[in-house]
Amino acid sequence: MQCSWKAVLLLALASIAIQYTAIRTFTAKSFHSCPIPNPVNCSLSQDTDVADRLCDENPTFPYNLSRKTHVLILATTRSGSSFVGQLFNQHFDVFYLFEPLYHVQYTLIPKLTQSKSTTDRRVMLGASRDLLRSLYDCDLYFLENYIKPQPVNHTTDRLFRRGASKALCSPPVCESLGAVDLHLEEGDCVKKCGTLNLTLATESCREHGHVAIKTVRVPEVSDLRALVEDPRLNLKVIQLVRDPRGILASRSETFRDTYRLWRIWDGTGRKPYNLDVTQLTTVCEDFWNSVSTGLNRPPWLKGKYMLVRYEDLARNPMKKTEEIYDFLGIPMDGNVERWIQNNTRGDRSSSKHKYGTVRNSAATAEKWRFRLSYEIVAFTQHACQQVLAQLGYKTASSEEELKNLSISLVEERDFLPFS
Repeated sequence: MQCSWKAVLLLALASIAIQYTAIRTFTAKSFHSCPIPNPVNCSLSQDTDVADRLCDENPTFPYNLSRKTHVLILATTRSGSSFVGQLFNQHFDVFYLFEPLYHVQYTLIPKLTQSKSTTDRRVMLGASRDLLRSLYDCDLYFLENYIKPQPVNHTTDRLFRRGASKALCSPPVCESLGAVDLHLEEGDCVKKCGTLNLTLATESCREHGHVAIKTVRVPEVSDLRALVEDPRLNLKVIQLVRDPRGILASRSETFRDTYRLWRIWDGTGRKPYNLDVTQLTTVCEDFWNSVSTGLNRPPWLKGKYMLVRYEDLARNPMKKTEEIYDFLGIPMDGNVERWIQNNTRGDRSSSKHKYGTVRNSAATAEKWRFRLSYEIVAFTQHACQQVLAQLGYKTASSEEELKNLSISLVEERDFLPFS
């Protein structure tokens, strides 16, 4: 049986109308705010329209109707990410979380750092995106799926590096603090505040204008595309990069056991036959792939991506921080300025531990020149030559040139945000 062209046209129009209605219905419900009498019981009063119930068994939180700016600091280990995180942690209107994806990694795939499995990577990234979306919606209860042992009554003492978040160490989350405790060291926060109440943390998150999260557990910006394109999140990505030679030097000193063979090579001048070069090459490959995506300026990253070199930030922290806040569209407050002034001019003894942020930032960025032998530097330059050129890092052709600080190994580059 043949259909006339009129019948086909009517069917097509009917199909479009049905799809349009479905999309409108989904969108309306997606942006609906679920009233929450309390964080555990989402049951509503009986006179509430059943069609409007968006929380059946689990708490559901209002979406980003206020157009909060959500920030993700995308980095790798020992690239200066803790330092950059503090630029947001100190802001009075930013709710900052330090490495919440730690819990995803060590719950799902405890040995992920040694695993090269594509399946492991997909599992980790899928769970990470779900958690990030929930955290940006101030649903901190979602973390309970990954914290071990399981929190009791929404309280836990196992949140990774809780003390690195100012919001989690201040009233109302930490009710035991007095006026003299407003600037707690990370370790003191845990001692004075006790267990973390996730209900209070959720309330604090909602009271802040913006949410910032730092992670070293997402390899590339393309892994975040689903979040960046989600119109409810208004997510902006700060990709932090550092000279791979500096990263290798810092990791070798910080993770002495893991990088033991690199240290043997550095000390003896003889490269171990079983050296795990992927500890270096993976960093360079991830940088190359991620930065290439960002610099190619795909439409989905427009207005959402800014590349920051740690060296530029270390040399002129105030100017670079102002540029970052200008890109985000968030006013920079005096707390951030004071923190920069107090934490970028320290001497060698200023940093109390390996994750400290008090230091002479400009000197720290160049210190790797004296930590690594020229043989290791030459090897790194060969293994990472593409990304070094891409990011504007110059190579040293001799040991004399390597140690000569009057010769800059960082080209003047202006990586303008994609707007």
